[in-house]
Amino acid sequence: MKKPVAIVAVMATAAVALVAASPARAKDDGKHYKVFIYAGQSNAQGKAPNAIAEAQAKNPATADLYKPLWKDGKFIVRDDVFYYWAAQGPHGSSGPLKIGLGSFRGGGDYMFGSMMGDHFDEPVLLVKSAYGGSSLCQNFRPPSAGLPPDAKLQQQLQAAQARVKALNERNKKNDPLPTLDDIKQTYGHLYRQILAEYKDATQKFAQTVPALQGRTPELVGFVWFQGWNDQYGGQDEYAANLKCFIQDLRKDLGAPQLPFVIVAMGQNGSKPASGALLTIRDAQMAAQDVPEFKGHVKSIRADLLVDKDAERLWTSKDPEVRKREAQEHKFGADDGYHYYGSPIWYTRIGRAEGEAMLELLRNAKK
Repeated sequence: MKKPVAIVAVMATAAVALVAASPARAKDDGKHYKVFIYAGQSNAQGKAPNAIAEAQAKNPATADLYKPLWKDGKFIVRDDVFYYWAAQGPHGSSGPLKIGLGSFRGGGDYMFGSMMGDHFDEPVLLVKSAYGGSSLCQNFRPPSAGLPPDAKLQQQLQAAQARVKALNERNKKNDPLPTLDDIKQTYGHLYRQILAEYKDATQKFAQTVPALQGRTPELVGFVWFQGWNDQYGGQDEYAANLKCFIQDLRKDLGAPQLPFVIVAMGQNGSKPASGALLTIRDAQMAAQDVPEFKGHVKSIRADLLVDKDAERLWTSKDPEVRKREAQEHKFGADDGYHYYGSPIWYTRIGRAEGEAMLELLRNAKK
């Protein structure tokens, strides 16, 4: 692994430029660093316990998957790849790329970030915008999608006011009731957060990292790992919202052909997908075939990467078997919507994200 180059000049600007990355490593000119945004909901946060990943990295039966991330009996802390995760903890989390990114649970971003660090001679910054329980139809809603019909907004307003009234009565309080403007503000607030966090990462955090100081950020890719909450009313508009999401972000980030990797929902695992999950997965897979996105949007199937051992364990009817194997750090530690908390599944997804991104970067060079 290469060592970072410390630059003493103070960064004068955080201008954003889209880079047509070469498939081969280009010599670092000391003027730039590469930036990737990694966004979504709880699965983008990562729900695989680090302790299980470590046990698997030490186990000869599962160690091969972790070899790029493991050295001298421990997971590597990169000296050339950095992360910024504003939502992790009360004051955020940031620093050199490592397993869990400051959390006791990790995801695919560790493998993805490591692959990008191996690809580029320049330092790499991973900006993570991941929020559990969030939907594309509301929380991440892009501006060009507009607001839902007034009837839906009124319905949400009435439900929100009823909840506050009930809490006021229960707790003997007199908190103000939500307004229609309050409801409207929930639409797209995490979309706006992505932009704000990207700005903070490149203008504030980067100035604290010697390897990034004096360099200009170059935004080169975006990973989208989301979908679960849109099953509850947002599935039929997911395709339209995703198209607007990509278009709007490219415009607002000043990167008209920014490479996008989409992780298509795969919580069905070895079983066929159905219902709203299938609708969303189909929309996510179809995004790469939208004419204006061809060659710079790539979708991957998460279900094809399933950890069958974790799946077998967590769908077992014998709770004692599940408890024992979980305690022995064998497979996973969560439910199906979090890919059973399987480090193997998340790491496979991260590797697929990295391979897809490198393919898009090669396409950009053509």
